[in-house]
Amino acid sequence: MKIGLIGLGKMGYNLSLNLMDNHHEVVAYDVNKEAVEKLSNEGAVGAFTIEELVNELPSSPKVVWVMVPAGEVTENVITELKDLLSEGDIVIDGGNSNYKESVRRAQNLQEKGIYFFDVGTSGGMEGARNGACTMIGGDAEAFRTIEPIFNDICVENGFMYAGKSGSGHFLKMVHNGVEYGMMQSIAEGFEVLEKSQFDFDYEAVARVWNNGSVVRSWLMELTENAFSKDPKLDSIKGVMQSSGEGKWTVETALDLQTATPVIALSLMMRYRSLEEDTFTGKVVAALRNEFGGHGVVNK
Repeated sequence: MKIGLIGLGKMGYNLSLNLMDNHHEVVAYDVNKEAVEKLSNEGAVGAFTIEELVNELPSSPKVVWVMVPAGEVTENVITELKDLLSEGDIVIDGGNSNYKESVRRAQNLQEKGIYFFDVGTSGGMEGARNGACTMIGGDAEAFRTIEPIFNDICVENGFMYAGKSGSGHFLKMVHNGVEYGMMQSIAEGFEVLEKSQFDFDYEAVARVWNNGSVVRSWLMELTENAFSKDPKLDSIKGVMQSSGEGKWTVETALDLQTATPVIALSLMMRYRSLEEDTFTGKVVAALRNEFGGHGVVNK
């Protein structure tokens, strides 16, 4: 299938390579022309405007995957696509947009007969490149058109049609809330180790915990990776940035009158980290860098 992909950041670039590895033709656009040229050298068709990208796609239907930062950037791209696309065409938002915005965008595009899919994408840069996990919301009938794409780019059993518009990004929002809690718990455990009288090798601890123990996980594997690079995390500050989904999860839980104390407290700890340096903060910051390439604050 020939697919337009807008946004060649860490996730979008790797996703493009994944698509091409699975014999899809990618027409790529990014405001960074160097990224477009680099991907063109990998075999993609480069486009230097969104209109050029749309014109490169075959009709019936045109499929455009948007992989840009949530908020105003996504809004501007989708607004432009609405003007350029026709009835039956498909827009996929694979970023971390708020599910309420996704519901609104689906309704807005449907006015012109354009299908919109909100796709929560997990697995970090590694997943985008070699096999992602995706949660998909949108029209059930139109989903059949793009289902083969997800069969190709996701790990086995790694995609789910979640339901109507908004459900994909809602599911990803809660997923990220769970992730906040899990990362915070791992980090707090290592802070207890760090403050103890014992001289633990944190890389070795993460390795043994990830082999046969109840708490084994990809996050624990990434913890091992982080400590292998910086055994005491001495080179970074414990600043834990947040990208919004944890906050949205807590706000939604309050609206639904659902108690989520672990997620809420993990969010509060991220805010605290902006003012106070802790070992817990260092571990979470290092983990975010490992799976998503998120920046850390160096000392």
